[in-house]
Amino acid sequence: VVALRADTDALPVRDLCGADFASDVVDADYPGGPFPVSHACGHDCHTAMLLGAATVLSEVRDRLPGTVLFVFQPAEEGPPVTEEGGARAMVEAGAFADPVPTMVFGMHVTPYPVGYVGYRIGNQYGASTLVRIVVTGRQTHGSTPWQGVDPMPAAGAILTGIGQLYRQVSAFDPVTVSIGHVEDVGRFNIVGETVTLWGTVRTAVESDMAEVRRRLTTLVEHSAAAYGATATAEYLQPVPPVRNSGPWVAAGLPTFRRVAGEGRVVETGGTLGYDDVSEFVRRFGGLYVTLGVQDAALDASGRPVPVEDGRGLVTNHNPGFYADDSALVTGVRLHAHVAYDHLRGALVPREESPDAGGRLPARRPPARRT
Repeated sequence: VVALRADTDALPVRDLCGADFASDVVDADYPGGPFPVSHACGHDCHTAMLLGAATVLSEVRDRLPGTVLFVFQPAEEGPPVTEEGGARAMVEAGAFADPVPTMVFGMHVTPYPVGYVGYRIGNQYGASTLVRIVVTGRQTHGSTPWQGVDPMPAAGAILTGIGQLYRQVSAFDPVTVSIGHVEDVGRFNIVGETVTLWGTVRTAVESDMAEVRRRLTTLVEHSAAAYGATATAEYLQPVPPVRNSGPWVAAGLPTFRRVAGEGRVVETGGTLGYDDVSEFVRRFGGLYVTLGVQDAALDASGRPVPVEDGRGLVTNHNPGFYADDSALVTGVRLHAHVAYDHLRGALVPREESPDAGGRLPARRPPARRT
């Protein structure tokens, strides 16, 4: 049983990709909004590729030696704080109880040359957790700040201190704490009572997460106290790292190379991005890779660089993120061939994985309609 997974959710990001189908949707209900909405992380590509693979494999379903689950997962970017969602919620709801997958496979589009497949043995993506920091002072009129406690300077001190946290852990295993959203309950002429900071804590090594959280909590509490305020740090929606094991990678490489081409399958470095597909892969086994979708080439050191007269390299979550549609064909084929090779026993982890030299069974011509 192989599960092919695609995440489906969009982001509160304006769409400036320049395409004639660029999103102009606005979400008025998202917390902190209204926000413009777009697929600035490429999940529309993921959904399209999995739909394509479902179309291909359904045409040969009577010749597949096993079961394929097509998993369209919501809330990979994280559900609203007051709700449950994402990969862990799907597992807990029994989505994989019957049948139980023997492999999960997925891919993420990335600023890399079109059609290139990237893999990594070990942590492909880091561990992450959402952090909510609430700084509390005492509300007062803007003309009498001495009669209250302004949480703003305390929040500023916390932000400044966060920028130095990386110096307190080993530089060989990177970490980052990023604040992406600030909420102030107040008015231009009122010193408000609270300021809330929203962000993420990310570590390349999962075991570092507890130490970074401890240090961040200490920083938050002491920085606020220095300004007469109080503050708390709450950690929500933890996501484990995406880890590809050596045996699984060895099993998958022949399939990747057959689909993408020998010279278009490359080993990449890890990133501090996160993806809760890790909840599936760590439970059931499998692989998660990247697929290049942009106007790029690899330089002598193997790093992606923009090609002349191209659209440049634009990272995910940027308003200008774009994807070359021609890469989607590679994604469809990769899904389909990985599924078939696993079901026929060629793409399974073992000490010496055989070459996955098989081909998808030939399609039968469609029935003639009259």
